[in-house]
This record gives sequence, structure tokens and C-alpha cells, in this order.
Amino acid sequence: MPDLYCIEDDGSIAFAVKEYLEQRQFRVTICGTLAEARQRLSEKVPAGVLLDWNMPDGRGDSLCRWIRCRWKELPVIFLTVRGDSKDIVSGLHSGADDYVVKPFELEVLYSRIQAVLRRTGNAAGQYLSCGGITIDQNRHAVFCHSVEIPLSAAEYELLLYLMRNKGKTVAREKILEQVWDVNGSYVNNNTLTVTMKRLRDKLSQPPCLKTVRSVGYRMEDTI
Repeated sequence: MPDLYCIEDDGSIAFAVKEYLEQRQFRVTICGTLAEARQRLSEKVPAGVLLDWNMPDGRGDSLCRWIRCRWKELPVIFLTVRGDSKDIVSGLHSGADDYVVKPFELEVLYSRIQAVLRRTGNAAGQYLSCGGITIDQNRHAVFCHSVEIPLSAAEYELLLYLMRNKGKTVAREKILEQVWDVNGSYVNNNTLTVTMKRLRDKLSQPPCLKTVRSVGYRMEDTI
């Protein structure tokens, strides 16, 4: 079931969109502020974003540009009363994939979402995010607060394995098995310790990457 974030401060519109789309096999999360949307996006990348222009804590086009700096393929559709041609052009220039003017028919919105998702593919499956760290699996690239961080092959595979198991404590023995042994590189615990230290240093000691004493490591979103 694809996830959508509906970034909208008008409760009646947001809940109407949520109810309609969830009947059509989407899972919709409502964000009433841009700050909440940024927090949600840093924790999990959805299949797409529905974005209002005028929000209590800023403008939707600024969030759209923020998204584009981090997730180039993540679909964004504006839902807004601002229907002047200059607003539409501005919204599309900020990185949006489509622009829907209020009031709109829910059936039309659903069709526009389907069309955008067909064009853009599975962005949610491409990106892994946790605590401001993002992995673009298609490009084998890692970003920390939108800055690309060069990693060694071992550092990348270690981070990727932990991100794919976000929220779970992974034992050191399991990490050694999955990151090194599966590729025929049999190393000892010290190799993992050194690689983890280098990874943490490159990512500026991220609080989302936790050590579980005498067990292993866990990645989890921090508030």
C-alpha cells in the first residue's frame, strides 16, 4: 500500500483527501505544518507528496525545493487555491511534478496521482532515510542533511544494512555475516569496530545510530 503525505493545514480538505485515497489503497499521513512534514520525510520517504502552497509556518514552494535537494525522484503535487499562471509556473519551477488548483474533484486528483506515479516509478523504494541521513540506493550515494558523504564500500554496506533494518537491534555477529562474510571476506570484530567508528565520524556522530552494549547496533529516528 503506497504511502502519501498530505501537507495541508485545512482539516476538512486534508481529511476528505485522506478518506477518499485510503479507499483506493493508499495510506495517507496528514501534516499540518512544514516542520512536521520535514520531520516525517526525514524518517520515511513516501511514494508521493501532496503539498499546499500557503502553510502556517511558511510557503509550500520552499518545502518543494527542500525536497528536490534531497530526493530528486520523489513525486510532488501542489494542491492550492493559487491558480494564476505565474503561480503555476513558479510551482513547477520549484520542482513540482503536477499542480492542482482548488477546488478540485477527488476523482481527478486520484487520476493525477496515478499518472505521476506511473511516470516517476518507486521513489519510496529508492530512498532510505533516518535522522537526516538518506541513502539513494539507485546511485549508491549517501547524504547527511543534504550534503553528499563519500563512503568506502564497507562503510556504505554497513550503513545500508542497518538502514534496511531500521528500528531493530542487529547483533555484531549478524552484521559481520551479512556485510563481510556473504562476500567471502572473513574479518574479525575489530574490523567492524573500526569501520563503525569511521562511518560515525564521516556522518558527524549521528544520534540515530546507536550502540546496544554487548549486542550490536540499531538505527532509529530521534525526536
